[in-house]
Amino acid sequence: MAKVRARPETNKLFLDFRYKGQRYREQTLLDDIPRNRKQLETLMQRIEAKIILGEFNYREFFPNSPNVAKAEALEERYQQAPAVGIKKGPAIPTFAEFCQQWFTEKSIEWRASHLRNVRSLLDSALLPAFGDQPLNQITKEDLLNFRLQQAAIPGRCGNATLSAKTLNNRMGVLRMIMDEACDRYGFENPYRNIRPLKMKKIHIEPFSLVEVNKILENVRADYRNYYTVRFFTGMRTGEIDGLKWQYIDFERRQILVRETLIAGQTEYTKNNGSQREIPMLGPVYDALMAQRASTGRISPYVFCNSAGEPLDQNNVTKRVWYPLLRYLGLATRRPYQTRHTAATLFLASGENPEWVARVLGHSSTEMLFKVYSRYIPNLTRMDGSAFENLVGNR
Repeated sequence: MAKVRARPETNKLFLDFRYKGQRYREQTLLDDIPRNRKQLETLMQRIEAKIILGEFNYREFFPNSPNVAKAEALEERYQQAPAVGIKKGPAIPTFAEFCQQWFTEKSIEWRASHLRNVRSLLDSALLPAFGDQPLNQITKEDLLNFRLQQAAIPGRCGNATLSAKTLNNRMGVLRMIMDEACDRYGFENPYRNIRPLKMKKIHIEPFSLVEVNKILENVRADYRNYYTVRFFTGMRTGEIDGLKWQYIDFERRQILVRETLIAGQTEYTKNNGSQREIPMLGPVYDALMAQRASTGRISPYVFCNSAGEPLDQNNVTKRVWYPLLRYLGLATRRPYQTRHTAATLFLASGENPEWVARVLGHSSTEMLFKVYSRYIPNLTRMDGSAFENLVGNR
């Protein structure tokens, strides 16, 4: 995506954009002030429109730029490229040109966090790999080689490579682009018959009720309510970190999940199924009442820092969660295991899987049987009473 940026050493603005799969930067003598930024953003919009329409002439916009020769040579090479498999119709754009248009069109459909993820993938991997190639010249071999290159990238948390799930997600974006391009320009899709990688079965490490009690008894007092709610509701990290007082119904004893916090920004929940009401079971009601006395007047967020801002999850995990597990001699586990713990406690207490799925925000019980099958002893009630009895006797 084209942007107007400023050089930190001079505070002068410059244009940063892609054309024919290549990145160009055009410097200006304009200072970084709102008026100048607006002027250049208007110019950038004109350039992007010309590129999309195939009418962009580099010399017309930047006649004295040293990049003119490079851009014109690239344009000449592009025009001379063999048109393999092209049917009658509009000219086939490069991958980079089409991606720019495709991303703009899709942006209205996606959440801000997904937009950031796709934009990051385009800029860091897809455009460098395919940017200057005409769409109809990308082969199945090119796509498989790209997947091999991505598979060699080190993964997170000390993993030697990226997980199969991450690779499938990255390839899924590439497939969406190629499917749309083939549909519009009428050439054979090279992605045909490329199957997703098989993913390993999800491994969960829930805490036992004894371990949960041990954690809550020893955690810092200012985080006891936070982890009580996490352990006994199964809320996702973004849901509890973004939880606001306006969505706490003490009269009906319900937590209304309506938003999630991602990268410090409040957004719509993961999907429509995640919009739900969670009953305040066991110690949850008391924990939220105590939390209201602590933060109810200083922040719209239920759980916040001293400045009234939402919690920084990375900071909490490193400074509170992991040190506590080490102190108690418990195996290191990600905070997300609190959600798995709630699910297994619900199921082990005999709650109906359909009720558990609704509380967790799953659209069906499929995930429950796939991930938690060994924790489902039978099918009984579906009102939360069994879980109340289990936690009440802890």
